[in-house]
Amino acid sequence: MSKRPEIKRLLLKVSGEVFGSEGHSIDMEKVDGFARELIEARGTGIELAVVSGGGNILRGAVLCSEGDDRVSCDYMGMMATVINALALQGALERGGVEAVVMTPFSLEVAAERFVRRQALRHLREGRIVLMAGGTGNPYFTTDSAAALRAAEIGADALVKGTKVDGVYDSDPKVNPHAIRMDSLTYADILKQDLKVMDAAAVVLCRDNRIPIVVFDILTRGNLKRVIMGEAIGTIVQ
Repeated sequence: MSKRPEIKRLLLKVSGEVFGSEGHSIDMEKVDGFARELIEARGTGIELAVVSGGGNILRGAVLCSEGDDRVSCDYMGMMATVINALALQGALERGGVEAVVMTPFSLEVAAERFVRRQALRHLREGRIVLMAGGTGNPYFTTDSAAALRAAEIGADALVKGTKVDGVYDSDPKVNPHAIRMDSLTYADILKQDLKVMDAAAVVLCRDNRIPIVVFDILTRGNLKRVIMGEAIGTIVQ
C-alpha cells in the first residue's frame, strides 16, 4: 500500500455539491456542516486552503452547450465559485474561525486579490484561505486552479473531496462491479483517462510532486481521517 503523505499544509478541492441541495443553489445547512468539517480539520494543526467549484449555482459547460459564448460561460462559472466562497467564509466565521476569500481578479468589495505571499501569511497565521474564481482565465477548470494553487503554496497534498469513496476502474453508478483502487500513479490516470481530474491538473501535480487523494467528502469525519493518514479513498502519486 502506498505511504500516505504527512500533511502540514493542505489544498482541499470540492465540487459545488457540498454547498447546494435540490431546489437550493446555496443550502446554508449544508454549508454550515461543511464549515464544521473544515474547523475540525484545522483543529489538527494543519494549514488549510480550499478551492471549490460552482456547479450548484451554474454549470458553464451546460450553458455553453446551449449556445452561449464559452468565454462568457467560464467567467460566469468563476463568479459562482466566489458566491460559494463567500457563503463558506460566513459559516466559518460564525464558527469562530477566521477565513479569507482570495480571487485572481479584482473584487475589492468582497475579496482580496490572490497574491502568493499574502496567502502564505494568512495560512501561517491560522486563517483558512478560500481560493475562488478559478485561475481567472477561461478554458481552465477548477481542478486546474486547485493544482496551480497547491503548487504555488507548496501544499503537501491536493485532497479532492467527491461524492464517491475513491477512484474506480469504471463508473460505479453504471457498473455495480466497478473496482475501487487504493493507489494509482499519475501515469495510470493519464494513460487510462480516468476521470479523477483533468489532464492539465494531473500533470501539474506530477511535475510538482504533489500527491492527490480522492475521497468521499460527504461522510462526516472523512477529511480529518485523511489528514491523520488513514487509508481511505484513493491516493495518486
